Amino acid sequence: MGQSAQLTHDPAAVDAVVARMRDLAAVLPERDGIAVFNRVYLEVVETAGRHPAARRPGAALEVLLAERYLTAVDAAAEGRRAPACWRPLLEFRRHPGLRPSQFALAGVNAHIGHDLVLAVVDACRALRCEPADVEGAFHRVGDLLLALEERIREELMPGPDLLRIADPLTHLLGAWSLERAREAAWSAARSLWALRRLPDLAEEFVQRLDAAVGLAGRMMLTPLPA
Repeated sequence: MGQSAQLTHDPAAVDAVVARMRDLAAVLPERDGIAVFNRVYLEVVETAGRHPAARRPGAALEVLLAERYLTAVDAAAEGRRAPACWRPLLEFRRHPGLRPSQFALAGVNAHIGHDLVLAVVDACRALRCEPADVEGAFHRVGDLLLALEERIREELMPGPDLLRIADPLTHLLGAWSLERAREAAWSAARSLWALRRLPDLAEEFVQRLDAAVGLAGRMMLTPLPA
């Protein structure tokens, strides 16, 4: 089954995701860690939605991906347990010793390292296809996340005049690579799909992936001196 024929763009679904993200932006304090990530994510999604290329197969996978982020935020708001990958950001979202860029990149880490893996599997199950059939959509979503990371570094990282202060931050966040995370996400999605007929192993795989991504997020949120 080819993804180009089946993984189609649904404008209503995209609009619903954007509306939920706008609602979050309207109610969260500006300095809240989720608000920081949500604001930059929303800017990138809205920019992509205005571009003619938004009418592409990858948009459906983008919706599945965004819904996983929103579900994690909803879980925390309702007192339920969010995935481990999101817990560091949710727990430290109001920590005064953290910089906006730390919040934002911790969100990207959770989103690509865990959510994107499960979104690919969600798409394959819904379409009854193989990961190879949605690989093109996966790479287009990866490009969206790359734009998100670039926006974070442009808007939230300190400028050259603050380089001395930013040295620990630059070292901390420079150890993480979106490109490596994207490659790992694709490998993990293929592995998880291969385990679909072994539910116990698949569940253990997801739990370990979630925990590993959460650990990386917790290190990203190390408080730094002002």
